[in-house]
Amino acid sequence: MATSANSFNLPKGQKIAMIIALLVGAFMGIINETLLATALPTIQHAFQISQAQVQWLTTAFLMVNGIMIPISAYFIERFTTRGLFLTAISLFGIGTLTAALAPVFPVLLLGRVIQASGSGIMLPLLMTVLLAIIPVEKRGTTMGLIGIVIAFGPAIGPTLSGWLLEHFEWRALFLTVLPIVVVTIILAALFLKNVTDLGKPKLDVLSVILSSLGFGGFLYGFSIGSEHGWGSATVLIAIIGGAILITLFILRQLKLRQPILEFRIFKFRIFSLAIVITMAVMISLIGAETLLPLFMQNTLGFSPLESGLMLLPGAIVIGIMSPITGILFDRFGGKYLAITGLTIVTVTTFFFTNLSMETSFAYLSTIYAIRMFGLSFALMPVMTSALNQLPPKWYAHGSAMANTLQQISASIGTAILVTLTTVGAKQFTPEENESADAIGQLAQIQGFEWAFMGSTVLAFVGLVLAFFLSSPKEEKEMTRKINEKSMSE
Repeated sequence: MATSANSFNLPKGQKIAMIIALLVGAFMGIINETLLATALPTIQHAFQISQAQVQWLTTAFLMVNGIMIPISAYFIERFTTRGLFLTAISLFGIGTLTAALAPVFPVLLLGRVIQASGSGIMLPLLMTVLLAIIPVEKRGTTMGLIGIVIAFGPAIGPTLSGWLLEHFEWRALFLTVLPIVVVTIILAALFLKNVTDLGKPKLDVLSVILSSLGFGGFLYGFSIGSEHGWGSATVLIAIIGGAILITLFILRQLKLRQPILEFRIFKFRIFSLAIVITMAVMISLIGAETLLPLFMQNTLGFSPLESGLMLLPGAIVIGIMSPITGILFDRFGGKYLAITGLTIVTVTTFFFTNLSMETSFAYLSTIYAIRMFGLSFALMPVMTSALNQLPPKWYAHGSAMANTLQQISASIGTAILVTLTTVGAKQFTPEENESADAIGQLAQIQGFEWAFMGSTVLAFVGLVLAFFLSSPKEEKEMTRKINEKSMSE
């Protein structure tokens, strides 16, 4: 896939309308990853099902997302921008309506699967379109908007669902989204244009099978690992089997003339380094959004709504800062922003390693907000640095690869951090004369401290790697050479 020659020259109003439609679609897809986080107990009670069954509403969504994202590069190269987005957002809308009207749990689960089949395409498509229509020197500002989608969406999900459940039944979580879907479809139909030159890549069926079973099984294994135990046969088969199939998928892509997902993009050193840093940042982002509500509800006794409200200031901070850091990226590049941001993330994460029953709502909310401020400096600037290193013909593959690895790192990282809470709690040694309730609470606290210590180490590793990113001058020169070479081909 190559960028259309006139993509950069679209009228400004046209670009804005396109970006708004794509942003809203991707935002709805991302927010639905965490929208049900606080609603699962309510849905479990409504359908009289087990906790393991209701958890599939989240697991299935993440698995289908993980299956669709790797093959999104093929769809972006094969189908028009307009047609592909309208299909994806329509699928998302059909799934949302199905879930909202579901009379029984299997229909609700089907709705979530249909939702994910659409949302898995929208974020890679958004990133590819932005790379196609925005010149390199202005990409940071625009890519900063994607930071709102990636970071603000998951953060606002639990807060929004907690508020809706306070006033309405669980179906409101889906009914609220439907009007936005309709408006987005109308907006896309009116303003979305085709901005990429289409190719005719062949669909390698074996690659699709290997990708679907590999990524699906791998994500499933990690999603159930902390619940079923890492030594259980189901978990081991899913993870090991998934890893083997992913390896076979990669080997096959390296042999194909027209791979579904291009792994040769990793020959660009800065792209590879930036993607590793981004994965560490995503684990820090999603991990805290998972652990802090669990700590507040299970240990401190706060309600789901209160735990969601604790995350709200941080969500607002990153929502405001993402476009600002995009502007800063265009001026100063990604290296120094990443170093600054990851320093803040490392220090604030370490503050969460000293928890107690007296830890206040204000303390958690304040440190979390400062932490999100740091993440805003590290997330999209590093991602933009990575994608800027690629020639235009591989933009779709770079977007798909980045989103695939983000999905995998978030799932694996969360599973590992949750497991650390369990291991840390089991290692707790009580003092004499402590009550059983106190021992249980203190053990839980130690478990969360272990998890945040692991997250601190991970953030520090990302910080160290950030020092090896290209300087702003080197980055601009490298990007210029890549684009000049691409134009001459």
